[in-house]
Amino acid sequence: MRLTKGRKQEIVEGDMTPMIDMTFQLIAFFMVLINFSDVEQDQRVNLPASELAKPPDTAYDEPITVQMTADETILFSGQEMTIDDLRAAIRQEGTFLREYSSDDGENKLAQATVVIRADLESRTGRVQEIIKACQDAGFEKFALRGKTSDKSTLRPD
Repeated sequence: MRLTKGRKQEIVEGDMTPMIDMTFQLIAFFMVLINFSDVEQDQRVNLPASELAKPPDTAYDEPITVQMTADETILFSGQEMTIDDLRAAIRQEGTFLREYSSDDGENKLAQATVVIRADLESRTGRVQEIIKACQDAGFEKFALRGKTSDKSTLRPD
């Protein structure tokens, strides 16, 4: 039996250019995303840990972040302020969201969530003052940030 060789098979190479382009686009996207999340978080805030803390199922529609350090310094929009300054700033934010919501018919103020990042050593009463200031400005949704822990966080006293 005689075997005949057919046509010489050519080596087929895939075009990797679209895959490389997509990789660079994903890298650029995540770099931008990481920079935005760093602005929202101050490294002076040591969040409390809890077994019950878990990340939200979906991202907040209109997150507004208020932070409080261990010495109870309030941080809003990257600026240190007193509780009275926060009241004025959050009232202004609420007014803006009210005006913004009239354009498309949605109530942006009702959809906004105030995310409070309070330090582990800060007093609960000060957190309540922040919540009260936000409620006076018309905000209704709140989220308290904490770290996820797999240990019981109850302190033996």
